[in-house]
Amino acid sequence: MAVSSSLPDTSGGPVSQPPLPNHIAVIMDGNGRWARARGLVRSEGHAAGAKSVRMLVEECRKHGIRYLTLFSFSTENWNRPANEVEFLMKLFEHHLRSELDLMRKNEIRLRVIGDLSKLPLSTRETVSEVTEATKHFTKMDLILAVSYGGREEILNACRTFAQGVVDGKWHPKEVDSALFQSFLYAPEVPDPELLIRTSDETRISNFLLWQLAYSELVVSKVMWPDFTAAEFARCLVEFAGRERRFGLTDQQVKNQQVKNQQVNLASETPTPSGENSANS
Repeated sequence: MAVSSSLPDTSGGPVSQPPLPNHIAVIMDGNGRWARARGLVRSEGHAAGAKSVRMLVEECRKHGIRYLTLFSFSTENWNRPANEVEFLMKLFEHHLRSELDLMRKNEIRLRVIGDLSKLPLSTRETVSEVTEATKHFTKMDLILAVSYGGREEILNACRTFAQGVVDGKWHPKEVDSALFQSFLYAPEVPDPELLIRTSDETRISNFLLWQLAYSELVVSKVMWPDFTAAEFARCLVEFAGRERRFGLTDQQVKNQQVKNQQVNLASETPTPSGENSANS
């Protein structure tokens, strides 16, 4: 599913914009290198990167993007120096609280996925407070992957299914994609159509391994603190130029596009007067 919007093109003029992604995932890379290149400590890079998060949330909300998932802290990040991890947790707490008004104003629901049991108590409490305060909003879901690993999410789903077999809830032959997905952290959220990774890196780094099966990858050369609204628009324009095949041939894709256009035109055709008397 996608949403319609319009974007400025990267040259400054308006462009005709095809449907935008309904769900965008982002690997925010380059905070440390950005700081090092400027002779700063890594924590200053993380603080600068937090400003890019706010910009991206506002841009997604403006363009009607329904879901935005940000890779905020991986399971592997626990291996970083203890003082950096402590700073990141405090920064995370600070920005959750400071951005609550923005989320309320824009009717954004916060969701946090990952192994939250590993988070410090104060961080877990902050997550609980903000998710509770925004749980009724439906305009946009901001999903933060924290203490998250794609392999661990899949293993956790396998454990849940296996326990269900032991408990007699289902038979192993009953497992299919829909059932398996129901055991993931956010099973009702549609898969991302677009994955953006910054800092010119081309790995997915154990992020949303199940959900990214058919996502388009757009790589941005800029480091995360330098990621701007214009660069985001460039990524969307690049995505719009992709032909998503899902294993089909060119001709099959074109036939499906024609069929979809016909369905859309039929749905937009006004009903002649008098033919809808049942609802009069």
